[in-house]
Amino acid sequence: MSALTFPIGSVHHLMPVLALGTAASPPPEPIVLKRTVLEAIKLGYRHFDTSPRYQTEEPLGEALAEAVSLGLIQSRSELFVTSKLWCADAHGGLVVPAIQRSLETLKLDYLDLYLIHWPVSSKPGKYKFPIEEDDSLPMDYETVWSEMEECQRLGVAKCIGRKLRELCKSKGIVVTAYSVLGSRGAFWGTHKIMESDVLKEIAEAKGKTVAQVSMRWAYEEGVSMVSRIVDGEVYISEKGPIKSVTEMWDGEI
Repeated sequence: MSALTFPIGSVHHLMPVLALGTAASPPPEPIVLKRTVLEAIKLGYRHFDTSPRYQTEEPLGEALAEAVSLGLIQSRSELFVTSKLWCADAHGGLVVPAIQRSLETLKLDYLDLYLIHWPVSSKPGKYKFPIEEDDSLPMDYETVWSEMEECQRLGVAKCIGRKLRELCKSKGIVVTAYSVLGSRGAFWGTHKIMESDVLKEIAEAKGKTVAQVSMRWAYEEGVSMVSRIVDGEVYISEKGPIKSVTEMWDGEI
């Protein structure tokens, strides 16, 4: 597991600061995602973020199993896997079955972190995205959170999420940054981060990339982050925005 971790949860489970995201629109081809995950593990990534919505749980699980069989890691315990409760399952009586489906798809016994994907519900069985207006429902937070806690009691989720950064910090809960590099290429994405003149100036002065500066800032703010690369070739490109996990943390920026 990456040396840079944050303790999360009451049992101080260690979460690697940097995670590899698996969301893409359209979803990546399974063989591409598997190859990317294996390359990421070789480079030191140990935290992987997925969701039923991303349609990447199955290839991610296959890649993690292959990593063990290839000897890239000794066991699943070296990994930190995050998945999420989708809106259509954010109802009383549906939360535990939802995490059980995710575990079956991933071929894992437990998740290190299980999150509520979005703070809204949709009609059960309605998995279409974007969520249609007629399918959107207010969430019964008390019931859904109670069932999230049941997932933790059952041991199928080591940790579950909370909100509000300062409250999280006071309670020893780690916040994860969303779209730390701007999610370029996604319909919700932006180029403002990677094309920021200020970040480019800092990166040039420090001999780093814009991505390294952005992610280092998030780290120094005390949050973890998820980055996403579909093509593993970008990892090893001299011009690529993402370097090895070790290279990212060689001194304060």
